[in-house]
Amino acid sequence: MSRKDHADIAPGRLSSEQLARNFDDVAPPLDRQSALIAAQRCYYCYDAPCIQACPTGIDIPSFIRRITTDNLRGAATDILGANVLGGMCARVCPTEILCEGSCVRNTAESQPVQIGALQRYATDWVFETNTPLFERAPASGKRAAVVGAGPAGLSCAHALARAGHDVTVFDAKPKPGGLNEYGIAEYKVLEFAAREIEWLLSVGGIAWEGNRALGENLHLADLRRDYDAVFLGLGLSGVNALGIEGEALAGVRNAVDFIADLRQCDDFTQLPVGRRVVVIGGGNTAIDAAIQSKKLGAESVTMVYRRGSASMSATWAEQEFAKTQGVTVIEWAQPRRILGDGAVSAIEFEYTQLDEAGRLAGSGDYLMLAADTVLKAIGQSLLAPRANGDGSAVIETRNGRIVVNAEFETSVRGVWAGGDCVGSKVDLTVQAVEDGKRAARAIHARLGGNGKAEN
Repeated sequence: MSRKDHADIAPGRLSSEQLARNFDDVAPPLDRQSALIAAQRCYYCYDAPCIQACPTGIDIPSFIRRITTDNLRGAATDILGANVLGGMCARVCPTEILCEGSCVRNTAESQPVQIGALQRYATDWVFETNTPLFERAPASGKRAAVVGAGPAGLSCAHALARAGHDVTVFDAKPKPGGLNEYGIAEYKVLEFAAREIEWLLSVGGIAWEGNRALGENLHLADLRRDYDAVFLGLGLSGVNALGIEGEALAGVRNAVDFIADLRQCDDFTQLPVGRRVVVIGGGNTAIDAAIQSKKLGAESVTMVYRRGSASMSATWAEQEFAKTQGVTVIEWAQPRRILGDGAVSAIEFEYTQLDEAGRLAGSGDYLMLAADTVLKAIGQSLLAPRANGDGSAVIETRNGRIVVNAEFETSVRGVWAGGDCVGSKVDLTVQAVEDGKRAARAIHARLGGNGKAEN
């Protein structure tokens, strides 16, 4: 630490009452009357564009029509049959660029149907009451291992269990859920992730083992020997470094670690936060870290991105929401060095621009921001499975992702993979669910199952 105790990072900046208000549900659920009114705005399009925009292919007009007749079981079955994590996706999906963005009512004169809110309305009661909607097929006698308890792994595990296979899910973390449990802003999901997973596991046939890290106390060669199929839903657990002077100073940390600490904290008054927080990055992690720093009581929060807003992976809606929460956004600036005596006190940025070839380049103009906390959110990377040193097969990777074929099988026969670790169309929860679902169908077919593994 520095000559002082770095007191600018401290807990208890706000009262417990104010923190409770700050972290209340950012999108309160619809009541019955509001849901019925919202559902009646749907045109129930034939060949609906909203279905095409949903990576999991939920029959959106069907579930909305069922809401209008108070058939919530039917609506929930439509949703969860296509997307077993449909409750979480109703909360975190960027509907503005997916289903709602494709809604035919989304015009200059009209707002889209509230598909996300209606999806939450149709499914919340299932998780609140732990109501079963699906049953397992007769036992197949086959065993599958799923490594990674995030959306891809849980989707695959549920589909395989429904098909009658016995599944064991392993994860390096003590709790299942992946980013849904550790990496998404608290104000979006509250305590929902655990409730949804409890329901998902209740289908039966799924065993859970936490604190099992692939390459450490869990090995691919053993899994291939002991199970009939292996699915890897590893996510992107590595964090990219800035590679600049001062990165090791106290007060500089990964944004994903900050978010994980917040999500696992039972008392926000005990969670330290800086007075002057600078977040580097332009994705959802950067947005979530910046907003939650402000909600914890930081006096100033600045998010800095090296390009313009159009290049940010965070959607326009997320960017606008950050600004309404008091986050200052600086575009076209990249970090050059972090200053401090043992602990960060400032960070220097260089303004950027595009050169004649369209490449990002420094402008020679610099900006200094005072800071006691710097949160890095410049992307995550794959920590690829390591070989055991026993001559066992090594999974092929390319450009930092696991290589899979059209059936999501890796270069090692009998090992499939999906989700962020394979670099699908988009790095979203809903896409990871679809990957896991499709991989489960391929695994089920390989294991000699009849028909398709359902989700």
